[in-house]
Amino acid sequence: MTDPTGPVPVLDARGIARRFGAVVALRDASLLVNRGQIVALMGANGAGKSTFVKILTGALKPDSGHVRIKGRDSTVASPAGARHSGLVPVYQEPSLIPDLSVADNLRLGDTPVEPFRHWVAELGLAGLRLDAMIGRLPLASLRILDLARALAAEPDVLLLDEMTAALPTDLVDRVLKVVRAQADAGRAVIYISHRFTEIAAICDRATVLRDGLTVADLPIEPGIEDRIVELMLGNAIATAAADRPAPSCAAAPETPRLRVRALQTGQRLTDVSFDLRRGEVLGVIALEGQGQDEVFDILAGNRRPTGGTVEVDGKPMVFSHPADAIAAGLTLVPGDRAHALLMQRSVRENIALPLFARVSTWGAVPMRAEATRVASAIDRLQIDTRAQGEVRRLSGGNQQKVTIARWIARGVETLLLFDPTRGIDIRTKRQIYALVRDLADQGAAVLFYTSELAEVRLACDRAVVIFGGRVVDVIDAADADEPTLMRAAYGLTEQKGAPA
Repeated sequence: MTDPTGPVPVLDARGIARRFGAVVALRDASLLVNRGQIVALMGANGAGKSTFVKILTGALKPDSGHVRIKGRDSTVASPAGARHSGLVPVYQEPSLIPDLSVADNLRLGDTPVEPFRHWVAELGLAGLRLDAMIGRLPLASLRILDLARALAAEPDVLLLDEMTAALPTDLVDRVLKVVRAQADAGRAVIYISHRFTEIAAICDRATVLRDGLTVADLPIEPGIEDRIVELMLGNAIATAAADRPAPSCAAAPETPRLRVRALQTGQRLTDVSFDLRRGEVLGVIALEGQGQDEVFDILAGNRRPTGGTVEVDGKPMVFSHPADAIAAGLTLVPGDRAHALLMQRSVRENIALPLFARVSTWGAVPMRAEATRVASAIDRLQIDTRAQGEVRRLSGGNQQKVTIARWIARGVETLLLFDPTRGIDIRTKRQIYALVRDLADQGAAVLFYTSELAEVRLACDRAVVIFGGRVVDVIDAADADEPTLMRAAYGLTEQKGAPA
C-alpha cells in the first residue's frame, strides 16, 4: 500500500466549502490522492459527494478552500480546465451525444482514435464500430466508451463515479483490472462506489464525508466495512423514534393492492419483487443508481419493463402510458417537483389539473365541485396560498405540498412518493409524514422512496432495500435503525426472497 505521507500528492483538496442559499452542501471537505493510489470517496446520500465532485471537476466553484493538482495551486473554472490540469472524470450518466456516431463523439471531445480503440478492446468491446450511433447502444456499452475516452486522455487523476453500476459481471471484472493497472502504472484514481466488495478489492484508502465534512481518511483493511458505515452515520444513529406516528392498524386484505414480481429493465433493474397492501406505507431504501428510479418509472407508466409482472388488486397490468397507471389508481409524486408542476400557473390550477381528466365529454367544467375539492386539499395540507398567483412564487415545501394535493383532490388509491421530503424544512416534513399515515389509515397504499434513512421509522410500516437492481432485504420499521438500513443498502446482508 502506498504511504499517504510520501511524495507530493497528485491531488490535494483542502477546506472546500460550498453553500446554495441557506443550504450548506459542503462545510470543510478535504481529499488527498497520491500517485499510484486508488482512494474511495464515500458518504451516505446527502453527505456532499456530488457537490465535492463537481468542484473538483470544475462544474462548480467553491466558496472557500483550495485545490492543488500535481503540486501546483489549481483554479479549475470548467470541466475542460480540469481535463487540461490532468483530472478526467467518468460520471454516472454517460456524457455522449445520442444523435451522433461514436466517431463524431470522439471528434467533439478531441479524443485520439487509436488509444481509444486500444482501451475499448481492453475493456471488452473489441468489436465496436466507430460508425455506430450512440443512441442505439446499450447503457453498459456507453459506460465503457466513456471510460475508454477518459483513459485515452492519459489522465494524472481518473475520477470514476459509480463506474460499474450498469455493467454485467464480465465487464465489471475488466474495469476493475484496468483501474488497478492504472494505479500500478503510477496514476491516481478517485473511486466512488456503493459496492464494498469492489472497494475492498482495488482501493488503498477511503475518505469518508458526512454532513459536508471529511470525517475520516483510513486504509482499506479486512473488516473495515462496519467502521465506514459508523463513520458515514455518526450521531444520526440516534433516531427520533419517539416522534414516529402510530403505525396503521388497518387489516391487510388477502390480495395486495400492488404486487410486483421479478421486475427488470436494462442493466440497472434485474429482479425486484414486493407486495404493497391497502393501509400500508412501504418504504424503499436504495443508494443512488440501484434501480429505484426504474421501479417508480415502470409503476407510473413512464417506462416499459423487459421482464416481470405487475398486478393491481390481483389483475395483471401493462402500462404503456402514465394515463394507464393513473386509470389503475397509481399516482406518482416525482422527486423533481419542477417536472410535476406548471410553474407559471396558480395553486388552484395545479391542484385541479387531474380533475379535468375525468371530463369525458366537451362542456363546462364543474367549477363548484372543483373549488370544493381544491379548497379541501389546500386546507388538509396547510398550503400557504398568499402567493398563489403563480406556483413558482411558493416556497419549496409548499410546492411539494401542491404536487401531493392534486392527488388528494382527485382521490388516492395508491400513491407513489419519490423522495417527497427532499430539500424541505422539518415542519413540512412532519406534515407530510402525518398526511401519509392518515392516507394509509383511510385505506390507501403508499410506496415511499426516501434518501433519508430516519424516515423509515417516522413514516413507514416496512421497507424493502434495493441493491444492484435486486431486493436484498425487507425490514420492519421497528427494526429499521440506520446502521441496519445502511448495511443492507451497501449489499452487506444476505439477499432475501420475494416479500410475501
